Amino acid sequence: MSTDTPAKAVGGGWFHYRRSLASRVTLLTTMAVGLTVAFLAAGAYVTVRMQLQSTLDDTLMERAYQTTKAPTLIDRRTGDELPAWAVLATDLRIAVVFSDGSTPYRPEKLDDAPRLGSPELAVARGEAKSSIRTVVGGDQEYRAVTVPYGDGQALVIAQSLEGQQRVLTKLGVVMATFGLLGVLAAGMAGWGVARNGLRPVRRLTSSVERIARTEDLTPLPVEGDDEIARLASAFNQMLLALGASRDRQRQLVADAGHELRTPLTSLRTNVDLLTQASSPGGPDLPTEARAELLDDIRAQIEELTTLIGDLVELARDEPLARVVEPVDLTGIVDHAISRVRLRAPSLTFDVDAEPWWVVGEASGLERAVTNLLDNAAKWSPPGGRVTVRLTRGVLIVDDEGPGIAEADRPHVFDRFWRADESRGLPGSGLGLSIVRQVAERHSGSVEATVAPGGGARLVMWLPGSEEPAPPPPPDPREDAHA
Repeated sequence: MSTDTPAKAVGGGWFHYRRSLASRVTLLTTMAVGLTVAFLAAGAYVTVRMQLQSTLDDTLMERAYQTTKAPTLIDRRTGDELPAWAVLATDLRIAVVFSDGSTPYRPEKLDDAPRLGSPELAVARGEAKSSIRTVVGGDQEYRAVTVPYGDGQALVIAQSLEGQQRVLTKLGVVMATFGLLGVLAAGMAGWGVARNGLRPVRRLTSSVERIARTEDLTPLPVEGDDEIARLASAFNQMLLALGASRDRQRQLVADAGHELRTPLTSLRTNVDLLTQASSPGGPDLPTEARAELLDDIRAQIEELTTLIGDLVELARDEPLARVVEPVDLTGIVDHAISRVRLRAPSLTFDVDAEPWWVVGEASGLERAVTNLLDNAAKWSPPGGRVTVRLTRGVLIVDDEGPGIAEADRPHVFDRFWRADESRGLPGSGLGLSIVRQVAERHSGSVEATVAPGGGARLVMWLPGSEEPAPPPPPDPREDAHA
């Protein structure tokens, strides 16, 4: 479940990346939740800060305008007039700014008084209607509001931001704490979900590893109908196809070994006899017998050559490659009949073939048709007739032989199968198997029935058309590759 990749550089250091799928899912889940919490926390913090500042600004502006309307008071000790805000305002820093820059009214603690500047002077001179900004006084920050206060004067009200900052600090701590707890909880939940969700994958992986180790192609159990179940079902189908292919290979090897044993034994016997006759002191072998042995050896070698060629043809278990050129099946039939006539000169071939074009492999189709005709020629009596008809893709070959028993018809196209009466006849038992394989590779079919005269009728159907189909356009991928 883990994957090794080359080491990567991070921050100037090197580390070897080795993570399982569950750990990667957990890490990605934690990162996603962490980023989400971080964005939400930052947004909430900024929103609260802006809301607190907006509320404070509105409050200070309202108090400033109310203060400008307050009456003045008389100091009994000196008889001077004092504005009411100078006596009543205890939580604020308040000052009056004149147009010449002087500030006669200041709070008693001048060391931490807010430092005023040009924005407040512009309000006193009538250049601005109001001013609101953050100023520094001592080691604190203040939010200062300035409004007009008569001719050539401006009233400044400033309130410390220390309380607001304490609230924001506590809010940040609380949000960071709950954010970290949320990320931790999300990581644990992601780990649990990944572990439980990937448990079927781990079981499937263990089963596949066991199959690869033991080569036991037993289908896997399928539970549920989710993606893992579909994967297991697809894997079972692959196991069935692999098992069928392996069984076919084993059967082919076993049947080939059985069929090769007889001609090889006979060939070895004849070669040993010739070797003994040629050795000093060996038995004399007449010239006729020697020629007969050589002819027998030549026939056995030809039989082995044919058998090996048939085995190679049957071993092609791959689908037909794409062929862009149509094949004239009528010409294939004519050429095959010409070849079979040379091998069976005593037979008469009654041929009636209509034009039919098949998109396929010309050599394979010719071999299939030739095998059908050879089978008819082998079973037909001397001087017999073989009837060949080709109508709309249906090729019918009838002979005048003994026919095929009904019980044997389902097996005549099997590999190495022979009827009891054909055990002594030449052949490998692969000719009709090749016919079926070629037909199926061309999306066709074959069938064995009874001819009207009592002989065997072999029928092969191949899809096609009466006229050659136009070649398909060239594949642009092949042009690009070229």
